[in-house]
Amino acid sequence: MIRKAKPKDISRIAEILVFTKRIKYRSIFNNDEYSFNELQVIKVADEFKNPELLDKVWIYDDGIVKGLIHLEGKEIVELYVDFFFWKEGIGSELVEFAKEKFDAKFVWTLEKNEDAIRFYEAHGFKFNGKRQSEEGTPEYIVMLEIDK
Repeated sequence: MIRKAKPKDISRIAEILVFTKRIKYRSIFNNDEYSFNELQVIKVADEFKNPELLDKVWIYDDGIVKGLIHLEGKEIVELYVDFFFWKEGIGSELVEFAKEKFDAKFVWTLEKNEDAIRFYEAHGFKFNGKRQSEEGTPEYIVMLEIDK
């Protein structure tokens, strides 16, 4: 079931974000200082105590919070599923929920995150030619939009 995130979900949201980002991005950024010193569960949880941010997050919860999607207008800002539940269709349910309920139209993702690009393409998103540097890194992000 997909529902709006609540304050009781903050620690689980932070845990999913931290560990999934380490798994997916460490090989791209090669920055252990960030991955293991700056990126900490308590620090991320503190960010989500902001009710304005938490209000934009929806979670997949079937008795265990397994994934989340953060929406800003028509943009998918973040979509993460706990590593232990990958390949179970949770990410697909979250992205389709965002498209159907909030008319989500675009997402920015790391150019080197080929898994994410394939995932979004499978859900009707296509690279629209927009590319920009990821602030503070040598990497680039690309915009994918719903194919019209």
